[in-house]
Amino acid sequence: MRFEEILRRLEPLPEVLPEGPPSLMPLLHDAGGTRPVPGPDVPGASGRPAAVLLLLYPDAAGDAQIVVTERTDRGGHHSGEVSFPGGRAEPEDADLEATALREAAEEVGLDPAECGLTLVGRLPAMWVPVSDFMVTPVVAVAARRPSMRPQPSEVAAILHLPVSSIMPSAPLTSREREMRGRRLTYGAYPIDHLPGASPNLVIWGMTARVLGGLGAWLARDEAGT
Repeated sequence: MRFEEILRRLEPLPEVLPEGPPSLMPLLHDAGGTRPVPGPDVPGASGRPAAVLLLLYPDAAGDAQIVVTERTDRGGHHSGEVSFPGGRAEPEDADLEATALREAAEEVGLDPAECGLTLVGRLPAMWVPVSDFMVTPVVAVAARRPSMRPQPSEVAAILHLPVSSIMPSAPLTSREREMRGRRLTYGAYPIDHLPGASPNLVIWGMTARVLGGLGAWLARDEAGT
């Protein structure tokens, strides 16, 4: 999808993200049956404030790309997974936008002035139960591809995801894993074809749901909504 068209469709940002593909919601299987994992939009949920940067930019052909990171595998929550640059809010951060930009500078060396970055706004916050963070995605656009470098202790690879990969017609894959002794199944975006990505790498969980909702919002013109 062309970057200029993405800019048009980002105005305005939604107050509530539309639902992306239903299969992105993880399901727990145990003796009690099958049920959704407590989701990131549970009413009344709270958590420690955090922010991530959802950065879009045009590639050399003028198509829109999204910056995501493959996390370094350190054995903790979200190790080895794909996420946006970001992290918890610190007392010195003026606001959540400052949190997202600070974390992006620390994790991928982002220089907002160098890439012509403009903040667009915020998407609805989502609760991440496993780490108890309330994460606000901060949307930004860059005039050109940013020059970035990974912080090795946190980021194994910086990946550039075409926006076409998150539109409603984009392919999904089904995965499963063990979580606290119970079987977890979920849909995910396969991205192991991207340059620098590890074999069998996928985007799942909160990051996938944000991207799926964004894709549904960007596709609203095609749907006639």
